[in-house]
Amino acid sequence: MRRPLLAAATLAAAAALLTGCAFGDDWSQPHARPSAVGEPGAGFVDPSSPPTPEATVTPRPGSWSGVRPSADYRVVLLTSGDDRPTRTLVTAVEEWAEDEDVDLRTVTADGPSDLLPAVDRAIGMHPDLVVGAGDDLVDPLATVTPSHLSQQFLVVGAELAEPTHNVTAVDWTGGSFRGEGLGASSTYDPDSFTAARCAAAVRAGVAAVLSGWTGIVLWVDDF
Repeated sequence: MRRPLLAAATLAAAAALLTGCAFGDDWSQPHARPSAVGEPGAGFVDPSSPPTPEATVTPRPGSWSGVRPSADYRVVLLTSGDDRPTRTLVTAVEEWAEDEDVDLRTVTADGPSDLLPAVDRAIGMHPDLVVGAGDDLVDPLATVTPSHLSQQFLVVGAELAEPTHNVTAVDWTGGSFRGEGLGASSTYDPDSFTAARCAAAVRAGVAAVLSGWTGIVLWVDDF
């Protein structure tokens, strides 16, 4: 009597493997609220004097390294452009996601006319975090993010001129593109987008978002 039941179970397992990778691959399924595993070290921010909205803070180098996302963290990498700084940022996000077992998906804007639609596509996937990489996305993000305050955004290597509380940025001397006609700062230097700096910036930014320090700019000249 047990053999038919065993056969049925085997067939069901095989069907599950054929029809989809896993339930966790479907972002329409219920999802636990993400949290920080660990906490920032001393010098990340001063809890006794928390930064005001839009403030720029300079975390102590490496103070973000003890923070990682909880399981099944869902991230959309929103990117535009094929310049070397953008490619370095994209690689940094991808390597971080692989290291931390993050569920990462990518939305790439197909030219200037697709910038706003690309932002909308990323938001429509309902990730825990949208990470923007590429200066061309700064103005579209500035336009869209105030209307989606429940969605967290992280901008790396650039910043929004007037971010809402759901937009966190990580920047440094040599980055600092702000859009809205402000363009790049006089210190803009594409060579400052090194693999090591971009990797540190991604980790610092994610640590800030997971720890609730959002709507600010983290300055990572030292890392």
